[in-house]
Amino acid sequence: MEVLNFTAYTTDDSQVDAIKAFMKALKIKFEVSKESPYDPEFVAMIKKGQKEIAEGKGTKMSISEFKELCK
Repeated sequence: MEVLNFTAYTTDDSQVDAIKAFMKALKIKFEVSKESPYDPEFVAMIKKGQKEIAEGKGTKMSISEFKELCK
């Protein structure tokens, strides 16, 4: 038996169900893990930024302004 690990970036539960059905149809034993490959602190930082933008706390700038800021 060979063990393979892969990540499927699904957008909804129907895609997960389809993958499970496919594996079952081929009689392949499998297990589903919902572990994120991302650092939890990084995810929290991104979510916080998205929330702040939704609340209107973001700042808009042009590409040239951004490039100048990064110098």
